[in-house]
Amino acid sequence: MSNKKAPGNPASKKKAPANPLVQEKKRRITPGIVIVAVVVLAIIAAVGVDYWRKNSSVELTTNGRTEPAVITGPGTTGEGIKVGKDSAKTNIDLFLDFRCPHCADFEEETGPMLDELVADGTVTVTYWPMGFVNKEASPRLANAFAAAAAKGKGLTYAGEIYGDFTKAWTDDQLIALGKKLGIDDANFEAEIKDNSYQGWLDSIAKVSNERKVEGTPTVFVNNEMLKSDQLTVDGIRSAVAGIS
Repeated sequence: MSNKKAPGNPASKKKAPANPLVQEKKRRITPGIVIVAVVVLAIIAAVGVDYWRKNSSVELTTNGRTEPAVITGPGTTGEGIKVGKDSAKTNIDLFLDFRCPHCADFEEETGPMLDELVADGTVTVTYWPMGFVNKEASPRLANAFAAAAAKGKGLTYAGEIYGDFTKAWTDDQLIALGKKLGIDDANFEAEIKDNSYQGWLDSIAKVSNERKVEGTPTVFVNNEMLKSDQLTVDGIRSAVAGIS
């Protein structure tokens, strides 16, 4: 009798059918991994952007701006920063916020015209910096603007802040901007780091409430609030001409 074993039946070596529950688990893992990867990449990108906003170098975007005489400087309770010539018969009050994109647009459109009206003695302009668009950044920028205005560089400083919304404008960046504009002293740095004008800014906020300022920019011409459709070069010129 032969001792050789009969060859096995190939059909008997087939793999057991796959467990459908295991396959379902595998299918479900892949989308989760993708989502996690996307979230991680988004976090890394956000951290990178935030780092750049806080650490990017400060470069001037303009050749400067004519700085008019300061009639009322920052720090006087309940009074804005008034510039121009005392002989002007018309005053324009401008309530603004340095984190307000509409204020930046308004500045770009009407700034040269306001500078012209101030220079020729037609108007004085009183600047009232607000701090409500961004509760963290707006007050800091308003304080820095006040510190720069006290050094006779307020309008140029404001234009540079408006000119770069991508920056976080940290204290270091605000101090660097001052140095670029020729403000390089310990008092200026201290005023920014210590938020020295906060009490004055609180008094500005109180005035804005009394005058029913509900948004920025808000403009008054001799105490008459202009409507939103008047916040243009032609609108302001017409309002000023109507008073003169």
